[in-house]
Amino acid sequence: MANIIVCGACGRMGSAIINMAKQDKDFNIVAGTEIDSSPAIGNKDPLIVKSSDMESVVNAGDIIIDFTIASNTMRNVEIALKKNAKIVIGTTGLTDENKEVLKKTGEKISIVFAPNMSTGINLLLDIVENISKKIPNYDVEIVEIHHNKKKDSPSGTALRLAEAVAAGHNKSLKDVGVYGRYGTQALRKPGEIGVHAVRCGDVCGDHKVYFASEGEVIEISHKATSRACLVAGALRAAKWINDKPAGFYDMRDVLDLK
Repeated sequence: MANIIVCGACGRMGSAIINMAKQDKDFNIVAGTEIDSSPAIGNKDPLIVKSSDMESVVNAGDIIIDFTIASNTMRNVEIALKKNAKIVIGTTGLTDENKEVLKKTGEKISIVFAPNMSTGINLLLDIVENISKKIPNYDVEIVEIHHNKKKDSPSGTALRLAEAVAAGHNKSLKDVGVYGRYGTQALRKPGEIGVHAVRCGDVCGDHKVYFASEGEVIEISHKATSRACLVAGALRAAKWINDKPAGFYDMRDVLDLK
């Protein structure tokens, strides 16, 4: 049985993770963290402490699960390193610098990082990269839709899909990524990977990848109808990492897709 600490315990993902983990005999929820002003601080089922007090509970856990915000996640990574804890990260909006820190930290502790932990999306990443290798001259555009309270744009999942396309083309997304199109200079250039974000309603997550050439369009899509697929993926990652050595892993490692 793994003892877990859930960061952002009262948020949409955190509360869903706690509810599903309570039904799984492989987990024991020892604590959760929340923003310092949360009225949930002091709750006993599980124990909820301030995010700033993470170090007071980290020794009770084997694995930290973090779906919060970049600044909080990076602070928790520092604590995990200090306490030699394993950590599963689903936070989006991390910078390239943040990701480099995660990779470096993965030399000393076990980390699973994925902006989307659903099985379907991670299968889609493999499919998209393989297709990109076969049709490198097709135009590629990615459209993602999320709820109107999502803070980062484009979604981490859309960026991973774009990275998968770029990898299939043997290019870096930094060189070919275009984010939204507006104005008189919006004409598409050959080789670009377009990424577009829509924010509306309570959409959990909708991603489409378009491959287009003269006379045809290939459309590949994934729709999350609830957060259950993300929660199940996060807990699957936590089970998988429980006996793994130090390393920087992603969901394709967890799903044995590499």
